[in-house]
Amino acid sequence: MANKTVAHLLVDTLVAAGVKRVFGLAGDSLNGITESIRVRDDIQWVSVRHEETAAFAAGAEAHLTGNLTVCAGSCGPGNLHLINGLYDCHRSRVPVLAIASQIPSSEIGSGYFQETHPEHLFAQCSHYCELVSHSEQMPRIMEIAMQTAISRRGVSVIVLPGDVGLRDAVGQQARFHFPKPKPGICPPDSEITELANILNTSQKITILGGAGCADAHPELIELADRLKAPIVHAMRGKEFIEYDNPFDVGMTGLLGISSGYEAMLNCDILLMIGTDFPYRQFFPKNATIVQIDIRGEQLGRRTKVDYGIVGDTKTTLRTLLPKLVDDKNDEHLQASVKHYLKARKDFDKLATENLGEKQIHPQYVTRVLDELAAKDAIFSCDVGTPTIWAARYLTMNGKRRLLGSFTHGSMASALPQAIGAQVSHPGRQVISLSGDGGLAMLMGDLLSLRQLQLPVKLIVFKNDALAFVELEMKAAGILEFATDLHNPNFAKMAEAAGLLGLTAATADQVRPMIIQALKYDGPALVEVIVSRQELFMPPKLSLEQMASFGLFMLKAVLSGHGDEIIDLARINLYR
Repeated sequence: MANKTVAHLLVDTLVAAGVKRVFGLAGDSLNGITESIRVRDDIQWVSVRHEETAAFAAGAEAHLTGNLTVCAGSCGPGNLHLINGLYDCHRSRVPVLAIASQIPSSEIGSGYFQETHPEHLFAQCSHYCELVSHSEQMPRIMEIAMQTAISRRGVSVIVLPGDVGLRDAVGQQARFHFPKPKPGICPPDSEITELANILNTSQKITILGGAGCADAHPELIELADRLKAPIVHAMRGKEFIEYDNPFDVGMTGLLGISSGYEAMLNCDILLMIGTDFPYRQFFPKNATIVQIDIRGEQLGRRTKVDYGIVGDTKTTLRTLLPKLVDDKNDEHLQASVKHYLKARKDFDKLATENLGEKQIHPQYVTRVLDELAAKDAIFSCDVGTPTIWAARYLTMNGKRRLLGSFTHGSMASALPQAIGAQVSHPGRQVISLSGDGGLAMLMGDLLSLRQLQLPVKLIVFKNDALAFVELEMKAAGILEFATDLHNPNFAKMAEAAGLLGLTAATADQVRPMIIQALKYDGPALVEVIVSRQELFMPPKLSLEQMASFGLFMLKAVLSGHGDEIIDLARINLYR
């Protein structure tokens, strides 16, 4: 029997670690890897049309499963295309291994065709990035890379020259036998006791939770009940916190709701749990702030912290709960919930069919989708306005999942993440929400849906503009520029790619078109012609922003664009 190549042993190691698939685009420097996968049935090569899609797809699978996932790119431009998606994976803290193939090892340093130095280029978006120069190196470097990605929940990169991958392996057995770490980190008893004393002697407490609450929903709800505290969530915490939560008062931040902002503004104690919420202007100025996080380096990174505690959410709360008294008054909670219900009602008024109006409100589209989607649907949303509508109108229930580039903030993530979700969860309904700008950026991977026979459903909010960028310009007091999009008919583009393509041009067409797409046995795209001037406003609007917006309107009138200014009745200022 012939000796295994380095590439064969690498693939053996992936399989031993439970990896089911590798997302990528074939290239000659990857021949050793792809050939090693071709001859076996326990791992799949998932071919996409752009390597950035491969990285986003791998990240989506890692987010949904918590398991190590893999993407690959050929030398030079091939693996450089991975970088943006890997940045998102790394900042979202999901375990991904990237295989960045390299030019022939004897040519490195000569300015060879497609030569780059991935070990430098990937350094900022990975915890570990190493070049494999010799056969002897590969097993140990592979083990370190995989274990680093899993343990630190981030990206590792293996740089493998194509010729090294085809050499005989040293050793014939995969050596990866490490279990996925599940550490429980508890603060010392003295810190727990001090925290309990602070909370027991305070009345107006608000909880701000993030993605770090993912595995601690029962503990979080019990904590809020004991403290009579409203719970505000960050965007990445929505899918883990919002459901079965009588203490929920919505999000805060740029995409949030006024009740979330007010619950934080009016508290005496802000208890931050598992969140690295970045927007400093939304934090209270005078409250005592307590932060619990498994990563000590994040304590006090966004706002001043009076008490910082290092610990994972579940372990820390389980230790804390027995020390809390249950004698709080609920005035702050009731006021916050009342505010939330009113704000929620105002939001829902915007999500109406409004048959008499010419343009479709994107809020209505999202609300209809929320009603029709499966109870365990997986959603992905592009940055900008699709994320706003997802944040405000998609309902999480403990079974649904929500993907997006919520920290890195990249356009074009929704379609690739939907591919990763559908490949790894073939029995689940996967729905992507994109703007016309986001979809167009990686639209080539519509072809991947057909080639891979993935029944992803795509909802495209078509307003012929980079709408969120326009709003940012208006808020800055300047006229929109370079944001027009001269778009094709996306439904016909979808049909040309082999998908079902549908268009909803009027409000009464939205529901039947979405129903048809969701029932279709295959990939489908629904293009919805939505209002370009549909403004959203953050829950906190500064005087400076209001002045800038007024300046924008004055400039628009003076420049002859007054007819394009928004109907003032549609400007919704949530305070």
